[in-house]
Amino acid sequence: MQDRPAVLHRVVSLFRRRGYNIDSLAVGQSEARGVSRMSLVVDAEDVEQVIKQLYRLVEVLKVTDVTGERTVERETALVKVGALAGTRRDVVATASACGAKILDVASSSIVIEITGDPEEVERFIEAVRPFGLKEMMRTGRIAMTRGASHAPSRAGRENVPAVAATARLLPGTLAPNT
Repeated sequence: MQDRPAVLHRVVSLFRRRGYNIDSLAVGQSEARGVSRMSLVVDAEDVEQVIKQLYRLVEVLKVTDVTGERTVERETALVKVGALAGTRRDVVATASACGAKILDVASSSIVIEITGDPEEVERFIEAVRPFGLKEMMRTGRIAMTRGASHAPSRAGRENVPAVAATARLLPGTLAPNT
């Protein structure tokens, strides 16, 4: 989508008006100047209707439903875990075993970063929960299709490069996923 003020608000309002809950939302710059990429995870029955509604927004350049596509998905979480002297070694070992990075060590807690597919992130959170999950922040899922993209362009926008994709509906989300 075009990187302009209030575009995110219009997209989120569209979902709100139709009663869809957004399970995950991530927005950031794309490889094209002035174009942002948005990844949405939404549980909806009528994917085609959601796509049609997104295309009604002028700033939306392209929408790709990747539900049935092979994708690479990632999510990052920052987790603050209780880590007193008696459990600190176990927390560090768990983080290491899961491929997580220790970002901060304090007298009673450790801040850890984990990046991976959503299932890996969830497994890590469950592994450290017994130590005392004090705080957590997750980025939301981002995804990219593997190999060449075969998604059709928006009618009248055939000249928009495939790399200027806008909203992604991720696997396991919109029925039959940006």
